[in-house]
Amino acid sequence: MDIQPNQTFIGSYLLKKGLITPEDLQKAVSFQNRIRGKLGPILIRIGAISEDNFLKILSELSDMRLIDAQELPADPRIFYHTIEQSGIDPDWWLDQEALVWESPEGLICCMARDPLDDSLGELLKRVFPDQETVFFLVRSYDLERALDAVARIGSGASQADNDIDQLRELAEEAPVIEFVNNLLAQAHDQRASDVHIEPGEHILEVRFRIDGILFTRFSLPGERFAAISSRIKLISGMDIAERRLPQDGRIGLRLSGESVDVRVSAAPGVHGESVVLRLLPKEGGKFSIRNLGLEADNYHIFSQWINEPHGIILVTGPTGSGKSTTLYAALEAVNDKKKKIITVEDPVEYHLEGITQIQTHSEIGYTFARALRSILRQDPDVIMIGEIRDKETAEIAVQASLTGHLVISTLHTNDAVSAFTRLIDMGIDPFLVATPVRAVMAQRLIRRICPTCAEPAEPIPDIQKMVQAVITGQCQEKPRWRGPVGCAECQGTGYKGREGIYELVPVTSEIQHHILNGRTGGDIRRLTRKQNCRTLREDGLLKAWRGITSVEEVLRVTAE
Repeated sequence: MDIQPNQTFIGSYLLKKGLITPEDLQKAVSFQNRIRGKLGPILIRIGAISEDNFLKILSELSDMRLIDAQELPADPRIFYHTIEQSGIDPDWWLDQEALVWESPEGLICCMARDPLDDSLGELLKRVFPDQETVFFLVRSYDLERALDAVARIGSGASQADNDIDQLRELAEEAPVIEFVNNLLAQAHDQRASDVHIEPGEHILEVRFRIDGILFTRFSLPGERFAAISSRIKLISGMDIAERRLPQDGRIGLRLSGESVDVRVSAAPGVHGESVVLRLLPKEGGKFSIRNLGLEADNYHIFSQWINEPHGIILVTGPTGSGKSTTLYAALEAVNDKKKKIITVEDPVEYHLEGITQIQTHSEIGYTFARALRSILRQDPDVIMIGEIRDKETAEIAVQASLTGHLVISTLHTNDAVSAFTRLIDMGIDPFLVATPVRAVMAQRLIRRICPTCAEPAEPIPDIQKMVQAVITGQCQEKPRWRGPVGCAECQGTGYKGREGIYELVPVTSEIQHHILNGRTGGDIRRLTRKQNCRTLREDGLLKAWRGITSVEEVLRVTAE
């Protein structure tokens, strides 16, 4: 978005508001001196600030309002009709990246890449002398979508050129670069963990996963996909010409003053490749078991587990349930500089100080099992395995635990008890499951209720009785049941942020006996109930009692 007020003032104002860092401003000014562009678009282009935040500041500093997509004419023929009334060739408007339309009140409304261009204002006064003109700020993708629709009316929809050289040229064009950078900055500002770019037959949808839920952020004409996907492939080190096979890539960026790793995955689909970008902040200093959301009793138990001298501690749950965060927090807790800690991961998501982290490369035969064999000769005290995926990896983990190492790893199971049957199904002897495995923790992530708009909400008596049955002496406060409402702070969802809920199962002698005797998961589960192990649902309802989340959210995430 181009805008004209004093560029130095805008830079200083953004700095004062804490929206950019001095380093970002210095980099943008240096870039500006080379290409002679406007400071705002350059800051957006380098990922220092999202377009939304920049436009909000511009709206504060000018008398122009930021217009939302739903306020624009739904039918692009309205733009085209007003352009025809101006008597100026439609191609001129498209070249200037400007559009006009007439409001129901008879005002001539204008949105443009540079709405403060004096020549544009003078032109509108000349061609619409009897009508008042109003300029609006607009997001780039809203403007580009409208421009594309008007262009199709004038010349008909054009087919995307499949020529690789042209795709590479498209990927290097400034609007495409700005769109991709702004997309990532906006996702980071809105706390999105993933960005999904999904081409349909005619429409390209962009969705953000925020607090575990996918939200559609905007739709674009399908023709835009080739340029956008090519840009993402180019900067993530993927083959721009390959569209038939899945690909993975990686991008290192600085977004809103924070270093972020972006993992990129492209998978072929019917209407084109589905592209998913996962945003991973590089800084690992925030990992702490105190921040995981463990209740006081579970925190005490888990702290004891990870300080055991040997054995296997397993963390279970589906993809996206926060298992990696728990493992990193556990490693930070035991990293007292007196132990040798080695991890084997695919991929290494976060970099931790004082810990040796190994990345596997299955394409060259450097698998989990092969890496584990080599690190056993590195004299480790604690070994973290990103995931136990097969029998070979499980056998080496068992061997490591039986020879005096603490092994922390993850399994993909629905609950804690299923971890035992999963290992046996992999081919591990029940004796080698019962003996080295010290404990299993299952987890899920639930959304925290928005503190700004939450309202009291009393659940049904059955739910209250269930919570009363699990409340211990540590929970003496009065219940604070709350329900979601939705406000601008939480983008209308009623929730903001996430927290873990947990089920902790220590492997007692009774559980060992059940495993050795081939008892079913149901039998072991009934035994854990007798031993007062809190289920995921009960732990979640305890958090609902405290007002941290809602009962509906707990029921959505957990199953009985």
